[in-house]
Amino acid sequence: MTSIDTTDKPFRIEKRQVYEAYKAVKANHGAAGVDGETLEMFEKDLARNLYKIWNRMSSGTYFPPPVRAVSIPKKTGGERVLGVPTVSDRIAQMVVKQMIEPDLDSLFLPDSYGYRPGKSALDAVGVTRQRCWKYDWVLEFDIKGLFDNLPHDLLLKAVRKHVKCNWALLYIERWLVAPMEKNGAVIERTRGTPQGGVVSPILSNLFLHYAFDVWMTRTHPDLPWCRYADDGLVHCRTEQEAQALKAALQARLMMVSCTAGPSKKHRPSRLRFKPGWQNADFRCIRSRPRSSTAKIIGVGKGIRPSNLTSLDTNSGRDRWRRRSRMSSSAATPRRPARRR
Repeated sequence: MTSIDTTDKPFRIEKRQVYEAYKAVKANHGAAGVDGETLEMFEKDLARNLYKIWNRMSSGTYFPPPVRAVSIPKKTGGERVLGVPTVSDRIAQMVVKQMIEPDLDSLFLPDSYGYRPGKSALDAVGVTRQRCWKYDWVLEFDIKGLFDNLPHDLLLKAVRKHVKCNWALLYIERWLVAPMEKNGAVIERTRGTPQGGVVSPILSNLFLHYAFDVWMTRTHPDLPWCRYADDGLVHCRTEQEAQALKAALQARLMMVSCTAGPSKKHRPSRLRFKPGWQNADFRCIRSRPRSSTAKIIGVGKGIRPSNLTSLDTNSGRDRWRRRSRMSSSAATPRRPARRR
């Protein structure tokens, strides 16, 4: 017996897709959004709530509610603003993410490790440690405020190039302009994607794929790099090569960010860099120093320990010390236990 699809919805979305998205959201837990509805409250009428999401998404009438702004402290000082969607909106975003992720993930390069299935930060650390024995210098960068300042026009240009599903494109555009509610005030957004959204990580990965990954592979094919989310590093042979790459990478990020047409007060100055995702915190450090400290060239002054290089340079020394302690303990007879 053949089943006949009698639904007259403009978009074909299976109900199973919504249910699988709900299970993924439930596994990730998460806080309540602007409506105050928790996951436990959502599950009290699960079938009706999931049907409502499917019905609106398949008919094209789903509009995301505002995201709740939550400020969390940073380890380095200051605050990071997260945008927490509602439970229903997280499920809707998960439907789109699971739809577009297989195609986009196959597009990303092997040295991109952030927010990808089957890859982690430990994989990036392992690759970096191996390369540090071949290259003497490392250019490290950390892009500030990436999620808050992504230019929508450039991001949508990349999305439309690779995402061919019409309803996925429609809802991605709506999520990008969804307002943010902070302390009862609704804030309109013209740039960025909320950090805390389900589709935000894969969208930022797609943007950095063209802003950094492809550009780096095309312009400097002989220099290996590694990127995890919005920070990463490039291995260089000499200090002069690292300094030249630093200037080129700063110019690249500023050019990409200014193409979106920001106002003059948000454009980076030639003398100093203002806050924004395009103003990267670059540190040119020695990957194999003679001591356990590495000199910072670029932002910041003075000497600081390098966690990355200390692992590499001290690993052999630590093994030698362990073997020495084992040999000395084996050669020295143990004292007999004291009788009580």
